[in-house]
Parts: sequence; C-alpha cells; structure tokens
Amino acid sequence: MRHQRMKALLLAATAALTLTACGGEEAQPQETAGVAVQVESVSAGTISAENTVSGQVSAENSSTILIASAAKCTAVYFQAGDLVKAGDVLCTLELGSSLASYNAARISYNSAVQSYQDQKSILDKQVQLAQDNVTNTQALFEIGAASQLEVDQAEVNYQTAVASRNSTLAQLEAGIQNAKSGLDQLDTALENVDASGNVIAPISGTLATMNAVEGSMISNSAPLAVINGGDQMKVTVSVSEALVPKLAIGDEADVSVSAAGAAFTAVIRSVERTANLQTKLYTVTLAVPAEVSGLLSGMFADVTFHTDVSENAVVVPSEAILTSADTQYVFVVEGDAARYVEITTGLTGNGVTEVLSGLSEGQQLVTVGQAYLSDGDLVRIVSPGNDSESSDAAGEEMPDTITPAPAGEA
Repeated sequence: MRHQRMKALLLAATAALTLTACGGEEAQPQETAGVAVQVESVSAGTISAENTVSGQVSAENSSTILIASAAKCTAVYFQAGDLVKAGDVLCTLELGSSLASYNAARISYNSAVQSYQDQKSILDKQVQLAQDNVTNTQALFEIGAASQLEVDQAEVNYQTAVASRNSTLAQLEAGIQNAKSGLDQLDTALENVDASGNVIAPISGTLATMNAVEGSMISNSAPLAVINGGDQMKVTVSVSEALVPKLAIGDEADVSVSAAGAAFTAVIRSVERTANLQTKLYTVTLAVPAEVSGLLSGMFADVTFHTDVSENAVVVPSEAILTSADTQYVFVVEGDAARYVEITTGLTGNGVTEVLSGLSEGQQLVTVGQAYLSDGDLVRIVSPGNDSESSDAAGEEMPDTITPAPAGEA
C-alpha cells in the first residue's frame, strides 16, 4: 500500500512539473545560422555594348515649303492635319516685293547670259581674223612679200586677241554665276509660289505643319508648311565621332517611341560620313518597319545601338557586382560560406556585365544579399519564391519559430 502511495506521489509531481513547464514558460525561437542569399550559376553568353541616343521620327517622303521674305497672309485654305493633293493652293501671300526681286533677278541672269553670248561671238571673230592675218603674213613672207618683223607682229596681235577674249569671257562668266546664284536662292524660296502669290502643294499627303494665319505676317525664318507624303516613316539621330565608326548600313537598333507607346527594331539605312559643321555630329537614318503604326512626324525616339559584341563571354547580372573605390568584386558561395572575389569587367548592356577575370563558369554567384556579406560569412541559400526567405535575402534575418504545444499535451 505504501509502495502504491509513493508511486502516485511521484506521478503527481511529474505532472505538476509538466504543467508548469507547458503553461508558465513560452518556447524560445531557434535562429537559423547564416545570412540568407540567392545565387545564380555563372555561365557564358553573348553581350554587346549599348549606346542610347535621342532621335526624331519623320515621314519618309516629306516636303518643306519656305518663302523668300516675310510676307502678309491674305487667305488660308487648309489647316494642319488636312489631307492635300499636289497642286492644291494652301494659302495666298502678298509677295509683291519678293516676286519683283525674283523677276529682276531672272532678267539680270538672262541679260548676263545674252551679253556673254554676244561678246563671245564678237571676240571669236576677232581671234579668227588675227589667226587668218598670221597665216596670210606667213605666206607673204615665204614669197618675199613680207618681212619677219611683220610676221612676228601678226603673231603678237593674235596672242593679244586670244588673251583679251579669254579675260573678257571669264569676267562675263563670273557675272553669270553671280546672277544665277541670286536667282537660284529666290527660285528655291519661291519654287512653290505662283505669280499671284499662291502657295502650291508640291506633293500629296498630310499637312503636318501650317504656320500661315490669315491676316498675319509669315516669317521666312521657319517653314511655312510641311507636308508628309506617305505612311512610311523614318528615324534620324545624331551620333558622336566615337560611335559613328561602329555603325554600318544594315545594322539593327532598338527604337522606343514613348509618345506612341511603340517599341520596335529598325535597320540603319544610311550613315553620313561628314559631320554637321555646327554640332560636329553625324546623322544616322533608320528605316521604320512598315507594320509599325501610330507614329507621327516630330515624335521623339530613343535609339539603342548594340556595338562591340563579345561572344562566349562570362556574363553576370550587373546588380551582383559591388564596388569599393576602384575595385569591383562579387561574392560566390563555396560550401556554406561566402567568398569575396575581385573581378575585372568589360562590356555592359541590357542589365548584364561581361567579367574578364575572377569568375569561371559553374560558380555559384550571390545575386541577392551580397551587400550584407563579408568574406567567410556563413550563408544559407533561399529561393526567391518564399516571402520570409526573400526578406532574409534583403538582409533582415528572420529567425524560425517553434509554436508552443497546447497545455496538457506535453
């Protein structure tokens, strides 16, 4: 009996201790060792340098209309956005003085041409007479009817006539060129204006720009109108002397036009080899694919050229690379520890960077959490799909927890 009583007391004591442990104390969380990181296996690939420049969209076939001098607009028949046909009258201008200047320039040019022709005919006859005199005097000399002095004088007269003709004609030719230059300038500025001051559409298309306002003055410092002749568009950009040698006709480039929400691949159609005198930049023209729609002349475009291609190169995410002063480095995982590795880099583009030295294929590169590591730190690799582990990878160590057992179940 006594034995049974002692056994019952021991069981009660044990139960009391168990209840105290379960109900009076909370279980302590157990921390998982190591900094949480995400890794990626180092591999080889192809990379190219990226050069992004701003350009502008324009119609493949367009016509810009200029006027010779400021003038008053008396009537406007079309507005920007209207469709026009070649030969349509866009507006009417008071161009009396400009037209008078044009007519005067044409008269001056025609007069210079006529004067040249008349003088050339006269001078050619004088030279021919001098040549005939030389021939006749030489014949008389051979039969003793003329002296050597007369022969020599005839030759001098001939040479003088030739020199006089050439000098006079050269002066007349210079006058013709000056008159033609002035006429060409006015002709270009008034090539789309008739004798009544009507501005004529040179091509059919969409009137992209129309600066004429009835009753207002039109400046000659900007285009009066611009007509886009078709749906086919192009993109033009200006590039530096460092980039232009790396571009060639047929190369592809990525183009983004944010205003139209368009992104596409364009092909280089032409590369100018002479720089603009003012900007010192080179013009590159790209053809827009026919299936691209929604583009309008004047829209801005971002053009990315891919140059200096490197194949079979070690390529890693650029965000995995850390920098300290002039040193670039990464962390790789070996076993359960992080190892600091200094690297040298090459080309950079599209979010990745070429590593020239320091890494080799197959190594486990830390891509998330590297900013919280030191050489030799213990690490634990987590997957990006787990929220708590993603928080760990961002540098916040989240300890694992043990849920306390309900009272009475210890």
